[in-house]
Amino acid sequence: MPSRETVDAFIAQVMSEDHVGAIEAWYAEDAAMQENQGEPRVGRTVLMEGERRMLGRMAGVKTELVGGPLVDGDTVAIRWRFTFTTPDGRELSQEEVAWQTWRGEQVWRETFFYDPAQMR
Repeated sequence: MPSRETVDAFIAQVMSEDHVGAIEAWYAEDAAMQENQGEPRVGRTVLMEGERRMLGRMAGVKTELVGGPLVDGDTVAIRWRFTFTTPDGRELSQEEVAWQTWRGEQVWRETFFYDPAQMR
């Protein structure tokens, strides 16, 4: 079960735009992420590479904490807004809820819930 201080430190790292570093620092080696009800991606290295690829397609990203975190034992819910700047200067905004299961002080499972139409 994560402490509130641990969850706050994780959020601070994500808010600093160090998304790949947050995965490296806070996710278990066998962590899994999934988008809505898609197939999970498994393994911290796989998750970091996926994040690098996604961020590499963008000129920038701004991260905002919209709500939470809600911490209940091993379960953490965080509401985020990400505003991506495309290479041609367009801004695309996506709000999502990250539903996490922590194992000790590390994220073990995470599902992102959002409407994919936001990025059109």
